[in-house]
Amino acid sequence: MRSKGFLFKVRKYRVLLLMLTPAVLYTLIFSYLPMAGIVLAFKNYNYADGIFRSPWSGFENFRFFFSSGQAFKVTRNTILYNLAFMLVNTVLQLAVAIFLSEIRGRRFKKITQSVMFLPYFISWVIVSVIAFNFLSHDYGIINSFLQSIGQNKIDFYGTPKYWVGILIFFNAWKAVGYGSVIYLSAIMGIDTEMYESAEIDGANIFQRILYITIPSLTPTIIILLLLAVGQIFRGNFDMFYQLVGTNGILFDTTDVIDTFTFRALIRSNDVGMAAASGLYQSVFCFITIVTTNYLVKRVDKDYSLF
Repeated sequence: MRSKGFLFKVRKYRVLLLMLTPAVLYTLIFSYLPMAGIVLAFKNYNYADGIFRSPWSGFENFRFFFSSGQAFKVTRNTILYNLAFMLVNTVLQLAVAIFLSEIRGRRFKKITQSVMFLPYFISWVIVSVIAFNFLSHDYGIINSFLQSIGQNKIDFYGTPKYWVGILIFFNAWKAVGYGSVIYLSAIMGIDTEMYESAEIDGANIFQRILYITIPSLTPTIIILLLLAVGQIFRGNFDMFYQLVGTNGILFDTTDVIDTFTFRALIRSNDVGMAAASGLYQSVFCFITIVTTNYLVKRVDKDYSLF
């Protein structure tokens, strides 16, 4: 009976299951099958023996990562940058979504939303070119303007302290448009009768936002933050590598686990060390998301992911 019931449901929902198949295959091929490569973190890999016949090395690959003296620095940078991205992006995405929801002109609203969404589709390679044209010491727009008003030029690519703000800015510029769409769709789902009742009671626009919109968005905010927390040990490799490149002067401020691992792999061709670094990231990401989800569940289980 059970198997008949299962087959009946498969047949009944065959169209929906067929639509789901590409996503399932994508996840299996690119997320689950590569997990077999975890063994590389514990092996002295060589191309002749391959993944499974290479000799075991125990925790030597992890020792190399931590004995390099860079493990703490790149881990700290990765966590702090991701925390800054989460905070800044969430605030800006909420602000933009609320602003768009309050715009009455449909044409202006659509144009504004499209313009803000556009940067999400621009590759980090193009963004790095845009950044260089703004920040270049000799020909950059900012330094050309400073020179025109009699001020000294700023050596952005030789001064690490500026890059915390630069990276946060470009990350927000790329992400805010996409994230605001998610919040905007959640706002569209709020019962309009609550706004009408509040308006009749004399609530102004700021009071309606504060007491209706933001509390209604709380579940969405928490879920998106939980998903972001799950990636807190992963740096945005494309962004950091394309904007900073191989500029060693900036590494103390801008180096994250992903870029450090990539450079170490390119220099030494040590696949085992790169696998150990990736496993280190994944394990801590897993611990972080499970711990955070547990704490959220203790406060309100309806807001937890699982």
